[in-house]
Formats: sequence, structure tokens, C-alpha cells
Amino acid sequence: EVQLVESGGGLVQAGGSLRLSCKAAGVTFDDYAIGWFRQAPGKEREGVSCINLRYYNTVYGHSVIGRFTVSRDNAKNTVYLQMNSLGPEDTAVYFCAADLAVRTPCRRADFPKYGHEEFEFWGQGTPVTVSS
Repeated sequence: EVQLVESGGGLVQAGGSLRLSCKAAGVTFDDYAIGWFRQAPGKEREGVSCINLRYYNTVYGHSVIGRFTVSRDNAKNTVYLQMNSLGPEDTAVYFCAADLAVRTPCRRADFPKYGHEEFEFWGQGTPVTVSS
């Protein structure tokens, strides 16, 4: 059974940073791609970043390029999302999701809008609030 657990969310002032973690269990780490998504109240789920752990490609949503960085720690079966220069527009619940790497879910056209349709397994989410 695939299990994903996010952590690291919280309250931060505008301009600050947070690092989210997504720990995966029940998977062979390199067989999967991990996506990061966020959903603000009243808005649709948005793809933020994606990393294919087998093919080593990464994708970022347009609104976070240059501010967010995705990375991995194979020994800990964990993917991180480093978020810098946060603004109130980044306030949302952040989710990580997993799907098989061979399905290349990170390559979904218009990943920010439709990427969530590619992923089968989801974590419970961690809230991020950025105060102005």
C-alpha cells in the first residue's frame, strides 16, 4: 500500500521560506514520480512541481519558477519542496502525490492545470499560510 505523508507546513510572513517534506512508504522509491500540488479555498488544485525519481526530470509551475525547488533524499524515501520568497498568493493546502514513473506523469501538458489528473496516490495535505 502506497502511503504519503506531508509535513513542514505552517504560518510564515511574506518573504519567508518553508520546506515541505513528502515521505513515501510502501513504494520502491525510484519507480515513482512525486508531484506537489496546492489548493487554496475556492480555487482549483494547481500543480506546483513534479520530479520523476527514475528519469530525473523536474517540472515547475509558472508561478513558482525561481522560488521553489524540489529535491530528493533516497535514503529517507523523501521528496522536499523548498519554498522561498513566499507571498500571500502561496497560501494553500499543499499535497504530494505519487504515480508510476514509467507513466511519465510530470510530462503532462499544462501540468499546473491538469497534472493532478495523472496521479493515483495522495497524501493528506499540509497547510501553508503566508501573512502579508
